[in-house]
Amino acid sequence: MVYPVYMTIGNIPKDIRRKPSWHTQILIAYIPTDKLEFIDIKAARCRAVANLFHSCLQHVLGLIALYGETGIAMVSSDGVWRCCHPIFACFVGDYPKQALVTCTYQGCCPKCLVPPDRLGKPGSFPPRDYDKAIEIYSLAGGNVHPFHAACREAGLKPVFHPFWETFPLADIFLSSTPDILHQLLQGVMKHLISWLTSPLAFGPAKINARCQSIPPNHHIRLFSKGITTLSCVSGKEHKSICHILIGLVTDLPLPYGQSSIHVLRSVRALLDFLFLAQFRSHTDDTICRLNNSLTCFHENKAVFINLGIRTQFNIPKIHSLVHYGLSITLFGTTDNYNTEQTECLHIDFTKKAYRATNHKDKLPQMTAWLYRCKKVHQHAALV
Repeated sequence: MVYPVYMTIGNIPKDIRRKPSWHTQILIAYIPTDKLEFIDIKAARCRAVANLFHSCLQHVLGLIALYGETGIAMVSSDGVWRCCHPIFACFVGDYPKQALVTCTYQGCCPKCLVPPDRLGKPGSFPPRDYDKAIEIYSLAGGNVHPFHAACREAGLKPVFHPFWETFPLADIFLSSTPDILHQLLQGVMKHLISWLTSPLAFGPAKINARCQSIPPNHHIRLFSKGITTLSCVSGKEHKSICHILIGLVTDLPLPYGQSSIHVLRSVRALLDFLFLAQFRSHTDDTICRLNNSLTCFHENKAVFINLGIRTQFNIPKIHSLVHYGLSITLFGTTDNYNTEQTECLHIDFTKKAYRATNHKDKLPQMTAWLYRCKKVHQHAALV
């Protein structure tokens, strides 16, 4: 398979951007996902994969670096020509892709300098220094040993010239945006559900029994067999579970007669954070409430350690929640850069195209299939 690369522009109204049928996001390239397994040394293989990824993106996006500084004449929808400066504004992707793009290591934050053993602690940490990173990667063309030493000291991968190195007005660490689908729904909420259904907490039987007792209605999804029997739970299913999660655990007893008040507060705090983070408009008050919800979770999360479910909370996806408020302030609401939109395109453009081809050389056939689909769409628009 391959990495699909999509591009959009920032001034599209969100009610249009959210509709895949409007084609506001364009598939511009496929990046190879070859693991280069013929390289025996694992560290060298990982560096080669990262270099291959950044080299491909540099080839695809290299023109942005040129015209971002000099400008290029472009015509707008009203027919007026203007001198525009296209820049790399933000990167939308899940945590592994963020680590790959920012040249940071797995288990570290791609946005700040939090120590790995403090990922589960509340509070803010110094942001990564983009100018220092550029200075370090400028050494890539010289002696290898000073370059690797500087990367090791800064906690960065020794990538040979990342693709964002020459982009004007770009800060890749700041531009890596939050991700509701993979960070919250498929990350934090997945962890929370596993904690609640643990035998050391409420257990799967009690949770499933509550699911089965919900009467039929038109507003929420029913899980007639419970939620612990699901396999390969999608983001949409996690979202449906979150609609009923607080009701599933309310008044349920913990083992040995322990109080469940801190568990309920933790669940409510994370659910409040989830729904506040998805608001389609924000004010200073809603962002303050968002941060207060996260603070409430950190004040009550110790109950899962006391129950023996967790020993620590050094999970990058939980730490990533501290950056939501600033990202919303800088880039707008999270529905502008949620990977749910590209996930729909990924299913349509990549998986369907892959299944539609029967030849051994898949990539050219996938490209031809997408080209025909585009021609059909253009024909339908003109008829």
